[in-house]
Amino acid sequence: MLISLQIRAKYLALMSCVALLSACAMQRPVVQVPQHLFDDQSFAIAKQTPDAAAIFAPTAEMKQFIAKEILTQIRSSSHQRALFNALYTKAQLKLEYDSSYTRNAAETFSARSGNCLSLVIMTAAIAKEMGMDISYQSVITPETWSRNGALYFNVGHVNIVLGKRHFDDRNHLDKNHQMTIDFYPPEEIAGQRTLELEEKTIVAMYFNNRAAESMSAGDLNQAYHWARAALTADPSYAAGYNTLGVVYLRHKNDELAYNALDAALRLDPSSTVAMSNIIQAMEQTNRLADAKAMQEKLASRQPFPPFHFFKLGMKAMEDQDYQTAKRWFERELDRAPDYHEFHFWLGMAHLKLGDMKAAEQHLTAAKSNSTSQEVYSMYSSKLDRFHAAQSKFQ
Repeated sequence: MLISLQIRAKYLALMSCVALLSACAMQRPVVQVPQHLFDDQSFAIAKQTPDAAAIFAPTAEMKQFIAKEILTQIRSSSHQRALFNALYTKAQLKLEYDSSYTRNAAETFSARSGNCLSLVIMTAAIAKEMGMDISYQSVITPETWSRNGALYFNVGHVNIVLGKRHFDDRNHLDKNHQMTIDFYPPEEIAGQRTLELEEKTIVAMYFNNRAAESMSAGDLNQAYHWARAALTADPSYAAGYNTLGVVYLRHKNDELAYNALDAALRLDPSSTVAMSNIIQAMEQTNRLADAKAMQEKLASRQPFPPFHFFKLGMKAMEDQDYQTAKRWFERELDRAPDYHEFHFWLGMAHLKLGDMKAAEQHLTAAKSNSTSQEVYSMYSSKLDRFHAAQSKFQ
């Protein structure tokens, strides 16, 4: 059984000018914790110590919620349905999407908001407290990107499966006794492939997200410790090596950056994110022939990098060529129909061209697709000013 919720969020994947959380391979190699890639002495002690146990730890408030809002439904409903009804259908938590940072279970429950990974973690924590069997899935979706300043993020998607494992006489998993909770609209995940993830990978994803978020905030010391924790949790998680490599690039430790990114590509040779980053590391370590070969390989797989058309559109806006800007923004939206920033700037291009109806449509779409309360408030304010300006001419 699949239950789908339209709550926007995902997990991040990081890259110096791009980011990655790669989908996990079905049969991943056994990899040891890469102690040789860590450089603790070059970084200050972490302000926040990564703690894997704290990610799923339930609070007293969460336990009380289970007793009052979930267990009271068990007589008339399954454990899975009772949990889903209490958390989402009845909306006692009034959950909202917020990508400001990846929260653990307790923080998500307290804030009543989080991204997709946060919501999966919170749901898992409650299901565990109820004694339910759970599993996690990576959903193979079209490549999606976001950005924060100079950092670009490849955004992946996970969901959670609830229920006791029931087996038939052939020892096959009976899917009819499980409930999949997904935080995407059903039309966006229909027919998509999924890969089961181990919980250690979910832990690594959490730490990797925190590393990306710390780096985006300019805190390389904290980013290093989160990235280190991700690889300690799951040494076979390729995205963690990419993130560690980007930390080293920004910390000017180019040789270790190269080694970490090389490890990422060994685990995930198809990663265009790691390819893009290792080119910079190759150039910085005088591996110029290797950098050229990798650039050619990357160009053959990704002729138009993320935000390529958006950047052309922004250049056209600077040149006051709004018709050309509109075409570039439309082309970028063809690749990412829901990304708020593309809608906003397309709206601005329409505004400059005097098409008020189209401008309002895309400004509204930017607001609707906001990824945090801060961004939502910003677009709300811009829409209010737009409507106020319009009213003066009516």
